[in-house]
Amino acid sequence: MALPSLRGVEHIGFTVPDLEQATSFFVEVIGCQWVYSLGPIADPAGDWMTRHLNVPARAAIRELRFFRCGFGPNFEIFEYQGPQLRLAPPRNCDVGGHHLAFYVDDFDRALSYLTQCGLPVLGTPTHRTSGPSAGQTWIYFLSPWGMQLELVSFPRGKGYEADSPLRLWHPASPGI
Repeated sequence: MALPSLRGVEHIGFTVPDLEQATSFFVEVIGCQWVYSLGPIADPAGDWMTRHLNVPARAAIRELRFFRCGFGPNFEIFEYQGPQLRLAPPRNCDVGGHHLAFYVDDFDRALSYLTQCGLPVLGTPTHRTSGPSAGQTWIYFLSPWGMQLELVSFPRGKGYEADSPLRLWHPASPGI
C-alpha cells in the first residue's frame, strides 16, 4: 500500500526562535524567496492548538512564513509564544532531530561562501569514494540559532546509480 495520489513533499515546516533572524538568514544568506505570511494563530480559551498541532493549549503562533528555495520543497517557518516551549534545537541523534540539506553544483565555492558569512561549519568536507554514496561530498553547518544544515553535492551522480534503475530525486534534474 501507499498513500493514495502522493506527488511528493510540498513543504517542510520547522520552528525558529526569532522569525526576523530566520527570515534574514534564509533570504539573504541561503537565497530563498519569502512568499507569504499568516498569523497570529491561537485559541486562548479552547484546545484547538493541542488537537490540531499537538502543542500546549496556550501556545500561540506569532506568525508563520512560507519560502520558496530553489527547486526543492517549500519551507514553512513558525515562531511560537507561550508556556512549555523548548528553546534548544534537537541534535541529529535526538528523537525529532533533523537537518536540511542544500544541494549545490559548486561545493567548494558554496563552502567558501558559508565560511565568509561566518557560519559555524562542522569539521571538514566528507568525500565519498566508495559505496552507494560514492561521488558525494558533504559538510554540516549551523544556522545562527543552531539548526543543523548540510551542504551536499554529487555532480556526477552517486555510486548506487550503477546498479539500480531507481533514482533518488535530484534538485538539478526535477523531471526524474
